[in-house]
Amino acid sequence: MSDFLVIVESPAKAKTIERYLGKKYKVRASMGHLRDLPKSQMGVDIENNYDPKYITIRGKGPVLKELKTAAKKAKKIYLAADPDREGEAIAWHLAHTLNVDIHSDCRVVFNEITKDAIKESFKHPRSINMDLVDAQQARRVLDRLVGYNISPILWKKVKKGLSAGRVQSVAMRMIIDRENEIKAFVPEEYWTIGADFLKGKAAFEASFYGIDSEKAELKTEEDIKNILNQIKGNKFTVASVTKKERRRNPAPPFITSSLQQEAARKLNFRAKKTMMLAQQLYEGIDLGKEGTVGLITYMRTDSTRISEVAQTEARQYISNEFGENFIQTEAKKEKKQTNAQDAHEAIRPTSTMKVPDTLKEFLSKDQFRLYKLIWERFIASQMAPAVMDTMSVDLKNGNVVFRATGSKVKFPGFMKVYVESSDDQVEEKDKLLPDLKEGDEVTKKDIEPKQHFTQPPPRYTESRLVRTLEELGIGRPSTFAPTLDTIQKRGYVTLDNKRFVPTELGEVIHELMIEFFPGIVDLEFTAKMEQDLDNVEEGKVNWVNVIDGFYRDFEKHLKIAEKEMQEIEIKDEPAGEDCDQCGAPMVFKMGRYGKFMACSNFPDCRNTKAIVKDIGVKCPKCEEGNIIERKSKKRRIFYGCDRFPECDFLSWDKPLARKCPKCDKMLVEKKLKKGVQVQCTECDYKEEPQS
Repeated sequence: MSDFLVIVESPAKAKTIERYLGKKYKVRASMGHLRDLPKSQMGVDIENNYDPKYITIRGKGPVLKELKTAAKKAKKIYLAADPDREGEAIAWHLAHTLNVDIHSDCRVVFNEITKDAIKESFKHPRSINMDLVDAQQARRVLDRLVGYNISPILWKKVKKGLSAGRVQSVAMRMIIDRENEIKAFVPEEYWTIGADFLKGKAAFEASFYGIDSEKAELKTEEDIKNILNQIKGNKFTVASVTKKERRRNPAPPFITSSLQQEAARKLNFRAKKTMMLAQQLYEGIDLGKEGTVGLITYMRTDSTRISEVAQTEARQYISNEFGENFIQTEAKKEKKQTNAQDAHEAIRPTSTMKVPDTLKEFLSKDQFRLYKLIWERFIASQMAPAVMDTMSVDLKNGNVVFRATGSKVKFPGFMKVYVESSDDQVEEKDKLLPDLKEGDEVTKKDIEPKQHFTQPPPRYTESRLVRTLEELGIGRPSTFAPTLDTIQKRGYVTLDNKRFVPTELGEVIHELMIEFFPGIVDLEFTAKMEQDLDNVEEGKVNWVNVIDGFYRDFEKHLKIAEKEMQEIEIKDEPAGEDCDQCGAPMVFKMGRYGKFMACSNFPDCRNTKAIVKDIGVKCPKCEEGNIIERKSKKRRIFYGCDRFPECDFLSWDKPLARKCPKCDKMLVEKKLKKGVQVQCTECDYKEEPQS
C-alpha cells in the first residue's frame, strides 16, 4: 500500500516524477481527459443552465479502473495535471470520478519536470481552482454549441464532413479577405534613384532623398528626368552629418505563439510539429546516466515571466562565457498581455547549464534544433542590449539632396547568441561609411534610376497568421496549431509555397457563414467573446451568463439558417476523358483535399486519378490553352499548357495571372533559397523577395 497516489496526464513523465518523489509515492497517468462531452450528441442541456453531460471517454475504461484501484489503496491523492485551464479541468474530472474533495489540498502544479521543481511543488498543494475549471468548461460548451449546431446544417445543405468552429471560421475569413485583397490589387508605379559616390578612394552608396530639406516622392519617369536635370556636374557637398548611438533590446523569452512563429521562420516547422516536439522536451528526455529529465518548462503559456532562480543561473552562465558586461543590468519591463496567465513562466530551458551541444547525442535532429532555439532565445533575453553606431549623411548638389546611411555594431550584446527573425525585416549588417564632415566634397561616380511597382499584400504563412490572430486577441496559444490543422483537413485551404490559399469549398462555406452567422466570423465580436471567457477565468463573471448572452442571439440565426439556407450542390464536372478501366466518363469530384478525378460509374467502378491543377492563367504562347500544374517523373512540379502536345509551353517557375506592369508580358514566381520573387520573363522587372 502506497501512502500517496499522484495522477499526471502523460505516462512519459510518470516514471520520472515517481523517481523524484521516492518510495512513498506511486505515480499514474490519466492519459489526458477521462471524461468529456459525448461525440454522438450535443451533450449540453440548454434549458438547464447549459449543464454539460459528461461521460467516460470510449476506451478509457481500463485506465479509470486502474486509477480507482490505486486510489482505494492510497492514504492521499494528488492531482498533478498540466498547469493550465485544461489541466485544471482534468484534475476536476478526476476529483469527481475518484471522490476527492475539490476543496482539499489535492492539486499540485509545476512548470518544469526537474527534481527541485517537483519536490517544491509538493510542499505547496492547493485546492482546485474552479475559476480555471469554469473557463475551460465555458470554452468547451461554447465550441460545442457552435460546432454541433452549425455543422449539421452544412452537412444537410452542402455535404457531409464539414465543420464550422469558432476560431477556425475567423481564420478562414482572414485568409479569404487577404485573397480578395490580392485579386483586387492594382500596382502603382514609383521610382528611386541610387548613386555611387567616392570620397578619395573610399566608395559608398546613397539614394535620392528630396529637394532641400523636404522629402520628395518620385512617381513617374518625368519626375526622374526633372531631378536628373537639376543635378549639375559630379560634385556633391556634405550638407550635414548626424551620428547617433542606438540600443537594440533582446526579444523576450518565448511564449507559445512566438515559439510557433519563430520555429516556422527559422526551422521551417509547422505549428503542429513545433508543439509535438516541445511536448517531448517538456515531458522528459533520457539523458543516459542522468535518467529522464524535462529540458524545458511548460510550453503552453502566454507569460514572459522568468523565475529568479532561472535568471540567476542564466546570469552566471553569461558572465562565465562572455563577461560581466554582457549581463543585462536593468530588468526590461515586458508589456504584459491583459489575458496572460502570469502564474506561468515563459518557455525556457529547465537549466541554463544544459547547453544544447552537450545534449545532441540524446536528442533527435528536430528535438535538438527546437531545444537550441529555446535555449538561445532565453539566454539572449537575459543579455545586455546591442549598441549600434549609426551615421546619416546628406549630400547636396544645388537643391537636390541624396542621403547615405551607415551603421556598425559597437557592442554586440545579446546578438552574440541570438537575433530574432521577422516576416518583414531584414537582419541588420554593418554598412560602413567613410569619415565625412560637413563641407566635404564627394564625387558622384554612377547614378541609376529604378522603376518599381507596389506589391499586393502577401498571403498568410502559418507564422504570420498565428501572429495576427494573437494581435487581434482571437483564440488562445494552445488553439492555434489545431485550428490551422483543421482548416487544412477539412479541405478549406491548401498550402501553396507555404502560404494559405482558400479552396472553392472553403469560399463556399465562408460565404454561407457571412450570410447566416455574421457574428461567428466577425473579428471584433470574436475577440470580445475571448475577453469574456478570460473574465470567467479571473472570477469576474459567471460562465453561464457569458454562454447565455451568446446563445440567445445565436439561436435566432440558427433558426433562420435552417429555414432559408439553400442547398448547394457541388456538381461533378465532366473531366473530358473516359475511365481507363470501364469506359464510363470521368468526372471531377470535390474531396477533403480539393478536387480529384473519379469514374462516374461509382460505386460499380472505383477508379480515381489525381488531376493536374489549373492555376488560372492563360497560356502566353498559344493564348488558347490554360496553364496547369504538372509533376515530372522525379515528382518535381512544373507548369505547362493543357493543349500539349499541340502547344509545348513549359516553365519550372509558376506563371501569374497578372501581367508585368513594365512590358505587359508574363510574370512568374521564382523560388529562392528563402521565399519567392516575382519577376518578368522578358524584361528586367523584379519585385522585392517575399520570405
